[in-house]
Amino acid sequence: MMELSEMSTLRTNRTALCPLNEDYKHILLPLAYSVVFLLGLGLNASVLWLSCCRTKEWTCSTIYLVNLAVADLLHVCSLPLLILNYAMRDKWPFGTHVCKLVRFLFYANLYGSILFLTCVSVHRFLGVCYPIRSINYRTRKFAVIGTTITWILVIIELLPTLIFAHTGTVNNQTVCYDLTSPDKFSSYFAYGMMLTVSGFLVPFCIILLCCCLMIKSLIQSNESCIVGTPLRTKAIRTVLLVFALFAVSFVPFHITRTVYLIVRVYFTGNCPLLQGVSVSYKIWRPLVSFNSCINPLLYFLTGNKNRIRFMNELRNNKVSPPP
Repeated sequence: MMELSEMSTLRTNRTALCPLNEDYKHILLPLAYSVVFLLGLGLNASVLWLSCCRTKEWTCSTIYLVNLAVADLLHVCSLPLLILNYAMRDKWPFGTHVCKLVRFLFYANLYGSILFLTCVSVHRFLGVCYPIRSINYRTRKFAVIGTTITWILVIIELLPTLIFAHTGTVNNQTVCYDLTSPDKFSSYFAYGMMLTVSGFLVPFCIILLCCCLMIKSLIQSNESCIVGTPLRTKAIRTVLLVFALFAVSFVPFHITRTVYLIVRVYFTGNCPLLQGVSVSYKIWRPLVSFNSCINPLLYFLTGNKNRIRFMNELRNNKVSPPP
């Protein structure tokens, strides 16, 4: 995930400074982002190629997962700039506008991924628990409307990041702030909390509810019995995979970021605490970017046709004679 290039020392009161040791990030971040770039680029490009060139008819899930791949690719393509930035020890040579764009693309990927995964979960939930009553809403037309609304919500929700994220000068070199500069952090706090609630907590609760209700449908006789067992099992597997992705990626990141925001605003006088939460948050930031590599796996793990199509393409390329 994107890194906040910030002052090497943070003011805890008018006379004291808290030194922060951030040498680890100049090794961790270029390495982590390089892995995400290589895997994310290949996997998401494969999803788009198979969907656009080898899929005759898109399902609703395909529409959601293709938009998810687009969101991942936008973030992945910005990673080389971050790799260079951290390899040069936080020096940002690309200008203010590129800084704002890179930070915006990261959060667009993060919250776009969360909302598209929510759309997939709700779609599967309706198909299993209310197959008859929801049939008019589980169409490609509504999937397109849903993805359009999702992109609009993400853009509106993240417009303030274009104001808060900017470049600055620290130790005689230009840096690119992720959240915002230290002097604007108090103003950013309220926005950061709102973003956590609306962009993560609400969708997470929706996915958790879908997961619980779908599992419940397996052990109770209701309308979902009309849906065949293999289809129900596949749908529940999809939602469980989405929930697992949230549990291992999005939840730890938002917990560490929330704690980091609170400490930065209310407990900056506690230097050991500030150092600890800073390290935790900045370690999870690049790790959450790995969702760009995990998201494409949903395309292959939740659809037998997608796996077969992918394996056939690999087999054809393997046996094809060289030109």
